[in-house]
Order: sequence, then C-alpha cells, then structure tokens
Amino acid sequence: MSNDLIPRIKTLILEGLHLDELSPADLDPDVPLFGDGGLGLDSVDALELVMELERQFGVQLQDDQASREVLRSVRSIAAWVEAQGAG
Repeated sequence: MSNDLIPRIKTLILEGLHLDELSPADLDPDVPLFGDGGLGLDSVDALELVMELERQFGVQLQDDQASREVLRSVRSIAAWVEAQGAG
C-alpha cells in the first residue's frame, strides 16, 4: 500500500467531516469508523465520506454492502482506493 495514502485518507476524514478535535496522529488506521468503540460516525457521515472519496480520488461506491466493508476503517478505505487504481 502506498505510504502516503493512509495519511491522506485520515486528513480527508478529519477535514471532510469537520472533526477538528482530532489530529491525523490520533486516528488509528485500524479502528472502526462507525459504531461504538470506534470513531462513532453515523450514516450522514458515511454519505459525506463517500462524496469526499469520489471528489478526491475519482472512485465510486456502488452499493450499500460494499460501502460498509470499504468504510470499515482508514486501512480498508486505503486498500480499496488503491485497488481501484486511484490514489
């Protein structure tokens, strides 16, 4: 995986979702982004995150099931973006 992709995605998440109280260093790439015990994002955040990924990397998530898997963590997003040939 590209060395700069994870930091880029961390920044995209924090800036795109206006999570100003966190820094990229605070965001573990393997922590769940949604639900309890993770970052605690919700469905509105998911929609905004998908739009940011589309805008920044030119990729598209087509269905809800794929979105859930891809948006699981920073690392899963980075792996998917790289697999799409973007980034």
